[in-house]
Amino acid sequence: MRMLTVLLVAGLTAPGVAHAAEGRLDWPLRPRPAVIRFFDAPQPNWQRGHRGVDLNGSAGQTVFAAASGTVVFAGELAGRPVVSVAHPGGLRTSYEPVRAAVRPGAVVAAGAALGTLVAGHPGCPSCLHWGAMWGAAANADYVDPLGLLATTPIRLKPLS
Repeated sequence: MRMLTVLLVAGLTAPGVAHAAEGRLDWPLRPRPAVIRFFDAPQPNWQRGHRGVDLNGSAGQTVFAAASGTVVFAGELAGRPVVSVAHPGGLRTSYEPVRAAVRPGAVVAAGAALGTLVAGHPGCPSCLHWGAMWGAAANADYVDPLGLLATTPIRLKPLS
């Protein structure tokens, strides 16, 4: 019996995605931060959920691009400072609350400084909310950015 295998890391099978290390993302904070709150995708996708991860940081800490791309947004969104980067292949990452050091249209390399972390919300005053999605915001497919990290092991499992 022949067994087929599939990659279980979401998003790695998308063609043409350029990330920090051979198709993968890098951490947006240095040193590697603790994860305070994990990804919790809503079902269906329009309901409440946590469409990203919260990483432990400190106000004034530099936030780095997880992969090369083009800054598509740098400003206030719903009263919070946000930076969003579009990467080749259709992936978009977002970072908040971040006081931008870049402008929309800027091309950034993986690891480039995007700005500085500012004090967050009462439930997580020193967190960076880091999100990732495939496609445009209106039809976004949110994915767990931790599954796209270069440090996340890839495991092959049998299809059946």
